[in-house]
Amino acid sequence: MAKLELSGVKKSYGSTDVLKGIDLTVEDGEFVAFVGPSGCGKSTLLRLICGLDEISEGTMAIDGHIVNDVPPSKRGIAMVFQSYALYPHMSVADNMGYALRLAGTPNGEIRQRVQAAARILRLDAYLDRKPRQLSGGQRQRVAIGRAIVREPKVFLFDEPLSNLDAALRVDMRIEIARMKERLGTTMVYVTHDQVEAMTLADKIVVLNAGKVEQIGSPLELYNKPGNRFVAGFIGSPKMNFLKLGKGCGNGSYAVAGGSVTLPVFAHAPVEIGIRPEHLTLAERGKNTLSGVVAMTEHLGSDTYAYVALNGAEETVVARIPGEKTFRPRQEVGVEVDASVIHAFAADGTAITSSGNARVAA
Repeated sequence: MAKLELSGVKKSYGSTDVLKGIDLTVEDGEFVAFVGPSGCGKSTLLRLICGLDEISEGTMAIDGHIVNDVPPSKRGIAMVFQSYALYPHMSVADNMGYALRLAGTPNGEIRQRVQAAARILRLDAYLDRKPRQLSGGQRQRVAIGRAIVREPKVFLFDEPLSNLDAALRVDMRIEIARMKERLGTTMVYVTHDQVEAMTLADKIVVLNAGKVEQIGSPLELYNKPGNRFVAGFIGSPKMNFLKLGKGCGNGSYAVAGGSVTLPVFAHAPVEIGIRPEHLTLAERGKNTLSGVVAMTEHLGSDTYAYVALNGAEETVVARIPGEKTFRPRQEVGVEVDASVIHAFAADGTAITSSGNARVAA
């Protein structure tokens, strides 16, 4: 296990700055996920940690030792890629132990490490099979096992489940969670899938345009986003945003479909955010926002209702437990859980979560 420290890390390709100064500490045994939109620098940062690309500026340390100029094979790091990259003519056992054989590890030790990794990943019965005889999920487990046998200080995962179908992704997510508990090794995980990040990570790093927007636990980012970008990126369906109109006195602001009353802030908010689960649909009336149902999605345990608020160009999404039926263009009132409204300043910074806001018709 190892502590990973990045200080002022930058990466440029010619005049293009891809990473613009990353400061990050991954504690010993911690599982950290990198999330962000395509092109934000997630995989580039992972390649710098692994040593596949050179750092343009800044320092990187593993267990207190600067590794900027240390080759990948000497960093004590193992990487699992999106592609399995298994040798088709080799058995599962030979694929898992190949790197150890290249390093001159004795055959007895290779066999012992391979068998230990196979037990962790439940591959005991497949060690003699070829990759073509395995499912996609089993192949990915072999790729992970190949990293485990090296007994690295740090595991790096670059979107390892993106090639799998939905059911296999769930199964592999469970496998990685079990592996995390059994090994306790420092892990860095790049993903586009918020569910993977929220369920696996101890800490999430949200990247945007080569910069860190916020670092925190999954629930911290979900409940206390530091700015509008994080608020809109974390969560599926994403947070609803409403522009605040002209003030109506007594802390009341006009919004599409009605008005909201907010507490006094140090800085005047220009926009508020509400999670879909904090909206419910009811009859139009007092303390509701007015709108019409544009469409609904029935998922069995939940129903997502998309509502066009009066005077709004975009819809808001309400997550309603259970199976609910709404007619297209049905007029409804939208009730807001005012205790969890998020407020944002003109520069996108989150001001506070307002605990005594209320909605007025």
